[in-house]
Order: sequence, then structure tokens, then C-alpha cells
Amino acid sequence: MLNIKIICVGKLKEKYWEAACGEYLKRLGGYCNPRIIEVKESKLPANASETDEKNVIFREGQEIISRIENGDYVIALDIKGKELASEEIAGKISEISFSNSKIDFIIGGSLGLSDEVRKRADMKLSFGRITLPHQLARVVLLEQIYRAFKINANETYHK
Repeated sequence: MLNIKIICVGKLKEKYWEAACGEYLKRLGGYCNPRIIEVKESKLPANASETDEKNVIFREGQEIISRIENGDYVIALDIKGKELASEEIAGKISEISFSNSKIDFIIGGSLGLSDEVRKRADMKLSFGRITLPHQLARVVLLEQIYRAFKINANETYHK
């Protein structure tokens, strides 16, 4: 069974995000082994400088990289990444699963991803040019992964 790991910066702060994520994780359990890994969100000082922001991005990136295992296929959510339709995401997950049993999806913090994380990514995926709060991005990602498995199983959810 495919192992899906979502590595994300920060914790869910509201119960409705937890409920939505919990529902999709439960649904995904029939198709894969899903797991969420939350890494600590680095705090920015008030009136943060550009250097402060770069340090936060770097620290969060180090935390993310430390959670990626050798051989994992890494898909980073990045606004500059490739936009795919749900059917294309399904095809990509299916394609990866032929050669790899582990896929890591990365969701950065509010300042984005470090260059190191971007370089480690095998693929960069975008949900469009809009900016999503990372809590909402987690729900959208889980829903799209679930939709991909339903599409690949020729089941009716995705219509």
C-alpha cells in the first residue's frame, strides 16, 4: 500500500480544520497509509527584517528536510509549481506508485519554502496563483489526494 506523508509547517488551530482533515484521513485509509507530520512554525519578531524572514524560512526548511527519508518522492506545494487538473494529479500519483511506495507532500509556512526544500522536491505542484492559508491548503491537498484515489479506482466521487 502506498505511504502518503504530508509534511506541513504549523498546527491546525481551529476545530473545523481538524474535523475536515480528520475526515479525509479516515477516507484515505482505505486507499493508502496517510500520515501528517507537523513541524514547528518559527516565530517572526515584530517589525521583522528581511534577514529575520530568511532565517524563519531556513529554519522551517531544515525541519521539513529532516522529515524526508531517502528515496521518498517529494511533491512540494509551491505557487510557482505546475498546475494540474484533478485527473492529472491522479495520473501522477498512479505513475509514482509504480516505482515508489512513499510520496511526501510538503506545505510550507506563511513565508513559503526554503530553496533547499525546493531543490529536494521531485515535483512542484500549484493549486493556482491564489495564496491559501497553510491550514486551508492542507484540507485542499487531502481532498485532492482522496479525489485522485477515487479517480484511479474508477469510483464516482470525483464527478
